[in-house]
Amino acid sequence: MKPRIGLLCSGGDSPGMNAAIRAIVRMSLYLGYEPIGIHRGYEGLIDGRMEVLTAGSVSGIIQRGGTILGSGRSVRFLSPEGRRQAYENLQKWDIQKLIVIGGDGTFKGADQFLQEYPTLRVLGLPGTIDNDLYGTDLTIGFDTAVNIAVEAVDRLRDTAAAMGRLFLVEVMGRDAGFIALHTAVAGGAEAVLIPETPTDFDAIVSVLERGWKRQKTSAIIIVAEGDEAGGALRAAEELQKRFPHYEIRATVLGHIQRGGSPTATDRILASKLGAVAVERLHEGASGAMVGIQSDLIVLTPFSKAVKAHSPLNPLLLRLIDILSL
Repeated sequence: MKPRIGLLCSGGDSPGMNAAIRAIVRMSLYLGYEPIGIHRGYEGLIDGRMEVLTAGSVSGIIQRGGTILGSGRSVRFLSPEGRRQAYENLQKWDIQKLIVIGGDGTFKGADQFLQEYPTLRVLGLPGTIDNDLYGTDLTIGFDTAVNIAVEAVDRLRDTAAAMGRLFLVEVMGRDAGFIALHTAVAGGAEAVLIPETPTDFDAIVSVLERGWKRQKTSAIIIVAEGDEAGGALRAAEELQKRFPHYEIRATVLGHIQRGGSPTATDRILASKLGAVAVERLHEGASGAMVGIQSDLIVLTPFSKAVKAHSPLNPLLLRLIDILSL
């Protein structure tokens, strides 16, 4: 019987997860493993929802968003009893090596799992649109999410210019402003509100007034959902009080940022990380996230990946102010 590698997706889905699954399955087969897909993340691991995957199982999925294995969050996996049942199912299926695709919560769960069952070998892939994991320059799904947001901003700017309006566009980012900052620079926004920096409405009004004086009749502001202002709707109310010249509208992009076909960047990233994760497991690595830094594949311990967030690029923050002149 061939040795087995299990794989699952956990937490929120992100574009590129299917490309990662495809790479994991086919590299596993190449190295002589039998890949086992686990449906619905840790919840499926507890329930024993598993199937043998073949090369044909992952045909035609690289371009698809979401995940063919399904994903989700598991309250039961937070308990020792839930993790015990998950471990017993792995033993029943003769799985000693496991790859988990997800974000912060996924890796915290994997780290706890390994502490209790150290004979397992577990590696993680950074599958989250937020790009907020320490140890990787990019997470799977981030590039697609930014491109979706930028396309929406481009469309809204046409309406803003035609109607003479100020649009506040809310993007995902409960704890991190990476999507918001990159969208703001790429979309030519006048300002950005993110969790990492204090919200200064007086400064924003100054930017708007500067534009108004040179007869600029429309503007775009990007708001991360986790900004201290409380999101785009509340920020719009506050700005309307301070700057009545504009007719202000708020748009919340929400979960559309997670859907759709992944970009080439996300497909390539997911393929690289998925294939290398199998190779590193084969070599005996465990307890780490497989990421990319300066185009090199690196392993970062789970405990470090979830305890620290990568800092925002200070140049991009400066460019928002400079280029909005």
